[in-house]
Amino acid sequence: MTSREGVRIVDSADVADSAVIGAGSSVWHLAQVREEAVLGEGCIVGRGAYVGTGVRMGRHCKLQNYALVYEPAVLEDGVFVGPAAVFTNDHYPRSVTPDGDLKRGDDWEAVGVTCREGSSIGARAVCVAPVTIGRWAMVAAGSVVTKDVPDFALVAGVPARRIRWVGRAGESLEQTGDHEWTCPRTGEQYLEHDDTLTEAS
Repeated sequence: MTSREGVRIVDSADVADSAVIGAGSSVWHLAQVREEAVLGEGCIVGRGAYVGTGVRMGRHCKLQNYALVYEPAVLEDGVFVGPAAVFTNDHYPRSVTPDGDLKRGDDWEAVGVTCREGSSIGARAVCVAPVTIGRWAMVAAGSVVTKDVPDFALVAGVPARRIRWVGRAGESLEQTGDHEWTCPRTGEQYLEHDDTLTEAS
């Protein structure tokens, strides 16, 4: 097992020299972290996971086994990406040009997935870029996300649609008024307006 200062990188992992790995982070077996990627403090990159060139991850993010996060994805603090989830990065994926020539790295425009603070992506979900997953939102396992997900929304299905609201603890919120919602675990309150949810001040 090799390590940078305060970082655990197992020997079978492939971490580019130019990648920045925050203190307290772990990169596990067969994972790959590409050039110029930046991981904040306390991140976990699970077995066989992939972090693309220049991907940005905040503090305390978790990529579970075989998650594929292609550039130019941005993950804010506390993002969870479940096993075998995939973030795409190409509007028009092709191996060859219309003339049949092999496409090269510079003849397409990369688009990314953005995950806001505390959001969670379930196992085997696919996020089709460009999309933004809102703060503390959750994407159910196996879903295909093709449009932006609001803050605190739980989305599911193919394509994914909002099925309920969730709080910071991840539990479904209970409606306690005409436009008021409450977390059964923490007691935190939220207000709904025009299909958006905000924390009550």
